[in-house]
Amino acid sequence: MTTTVLEAPVRQSERSLAPDLARGAMLLFIALANAANFAFAGQPGIDPAPHGLQRLVNFFMATFVDSRAYPVFAVMFGYGLVQLARRNGNRVLLRRNAALVAFGLAHATLLYFGDFLGAYGVVGIIATLLLVRRGDRLHRVVLWLWGFQTLYAVVLAVTAFAGAHGGTAGVSNSPNPSLAAESYGRSLLDRLAEWPVHTATVLPFIVIVWLGIWAARRRVLEDPAAHRGLLRHTAAWSLGLSTLGAVPYALICAGLVHAAPGTVEAMARVHAVTGEYGGPGYVALFGLAALRLGGRAPRVLAPVVALGQRSLSGYLLQSVCWLALFSPWALNLNGTWTAALAAVAVWAGSALVAQAMSERGYRGPAETLLRKFAYR
Repeated sequence: MTTTVLEAPVRQSERSLAPDLARGAMLLFIALANAANFAFAGQPGIDPAPHGLQRLVNFFMATFVDSRAYPVFAVMFGYGLVQLARRNGNRVLLRRNAALVAFGLAHATLLYFGDFLGAYGVVGIIATLLLVRRGDRLHRVVLWLWGFQTLYAVVLAVTAFAGAHGGTAGVSNSPNPSLAAESYGRSLLDRLAEWPVHTATVLPFIVIVWLGIWAARRRVLEDPAAHRGLLRHTAAWSLGLSTLGAVPYALICAGLVHAAPGTVEAMARVHAVTGEYGGPGYVALFGLAALRLGGRAPRVLAPVVALGQRSLSGYLLQSVCWLALFSPWALNLNGTWTAALAAVAVWAGSALVAQAMSERGYRGPAETLLRKFAYR
């Protein structure tokens, strides 16, 4: 990997469409997932007794959103590490990732325990020291890891179906004390206890980040035309596996199928493992979309791209909104439709704000602060 050490941020003219389009669009799925967590004060943020069109919402969330949105950002994080490494030295990358840990601590303490920024920072430091500047021979290991994981997912699914039993159990939400706290002070204390545990449990997504590193070394998204076949196969196989692995659990979430508690847990494990394939699958899909658009976003997509360029600010803004809308000590809204409509409204509003920032040449508050830490 050729590196030109400039220690300066990437200019607007140097950006590729696919990564920004993917981040901006997938922030909608992040909004849907996190708003539902707040609305039901727990995970996976699914109404355990859906009726009418709520069944359709639950099915959609379980099939396309839950455990399938965050891997997109993990892939893009790994991709971004390589783009930054081409332009900057390790000091910038280490400072930037250390700043992400600090951002994560502040985000989790003040707003939402389910923070990923701290985990990104930790994984980014590890990747900077051990992976980013290594040769192709080492990076081929990640393809083998994904091959073994695919085999594991198939075995897990076969085992789950072989041991499936009928019953009356459905999906229930695992409560998070901070989301149900009766005061902001109590929620703050609860989040301080919840965030370290959550961060430790999500660190294994380094395998997803590593796949993004592998793709970035080949400039897959910068030159989608040269990788059209790879993008097509990745989108088809990854999204196919992600969807197939989700459907049994999605049917349970929708209340269309009931099973024994052990079967529900087994289907949930299959759902979680296969969800990781949503990351490369969705990213490949956006790569193909960027290719179809000729690398330039039409006017109607400009707000989405602008939001993707300010995804950190957009992500943090969402948490502020969920805290105000759904906390018991604030507006205390709840319910499937309320969460879904709020998610769409907040995402659309943040995209319009991002577009206004773009027209004024403003990067975004969180991005500006992060750059000050990274580049000094």
